[in-house]
Amino acid sequence: MSKRGFDVDTAENADQGLELIKSKRYDLIAIDNHMPGKSGRQMLDEIVAQDGHPAVVFVTGDSDTAVAVEAIHAGASDFVVKTVGDSFFDLLDSRFRQAFLRDRLEREKREAEANLREANERLEMLVREVHHRVSNSLQMVQSFVAMQAHQTEEVAAKDALAATQNRIKAIGKVHQNLYTRGDLTTIDLDEYLATLVEEFRANMSEGDTAVELVFTSEHVEVSPDDAVNVGVVVNELVSNAAKYAFADRAAGKVSVDLDKTDAGYCITVSDDGAGIAEGKSPEGTGLGMRIVSAITKSLGTQLERVESDRGTTHRFVVPST
Repeated sequence: MSKRGFDVDTAENADQGLELIKSKRYDLIAIDNHMPGKSGRQMLDEIVAQDGHPAVVFVTGDSDTAVAVEAIHAGASDFVVKTVGDSFFDLLDSRFRQAFLRDRLEREKREAEANLREANERLEMLVREVHHRVSNSLQMVQSFVAMQAHQTEEVAAKDALAATQNRIKAIGKVHQNLYTRGDLTTIDLDEYLATLVEEFRANMSEGDTAVELVFTSEHVEVSPDDAVNVGVVVNELVSNAAKYAFADRAAGKVSVDLDKTDAGYCITVSDDGAGIAEGKSPEGTGLGMRIVSAITKSLGTQLERVESDRGTTHRFVVPST
């Protein structure tokens, strides 16, 4: 094989061969199944157990083809049946070059995959850091808005600033969620809305009206953008219900429901308040409801309102994308 351009080292037995492999980096190894001491099959097991081992061509006699096939399953790149004459060396030359080429391509593939994984990990770290910084920045803005609300005496201004705070909080929780989770492409909408509902409960406990807030959901995964949009809409609807639905009484109930549908998923916000008389515009239809209308349109849907003497229900179905 030296005459055919190969730089060849030989070993008398498997143990010598294994020592050579430890001492030098080889591109290709040819193993004869019949050797003193360990068999070629046993030597193969020790070679393939090493990380980054070179390609192995298994050489065997006519009666050993079953062993050769077993060697292929065990990790050999190819096998050659021994014959007499130059045809054997021609075949060995061909198998060597094919095995070397396959091994090189496989190594290049593994390296490319490893580089891609490393690049993806770096990108995820950068994106996660961006979400972390955005979340912190939104918390700072929220604090500034709270300070401004505390300093003003005008009720309408306080209400507007409080609504702005809640919108910022709804957006910030998405970025906080993305910073802490492994998957940066989706948000568990049910978990996200559950955290918003808990925030609503904490805020409502500070008010004069005792509002019971109930949340039920099925598991739904959405994009971060859709989660932000849905969160802002739910924030507006719950805030309006808590503020306007129970003006004539000291207690009430607001329900938020997330359900899967054949078309996508459905968000329902309902209350057991007095409802709104037919032909009368509901309170709270200013900036907040304009925001709701614009967002639901961007989600490919529209808000449906159902009035009854048992309260008001708002519903919208977001189609699957």
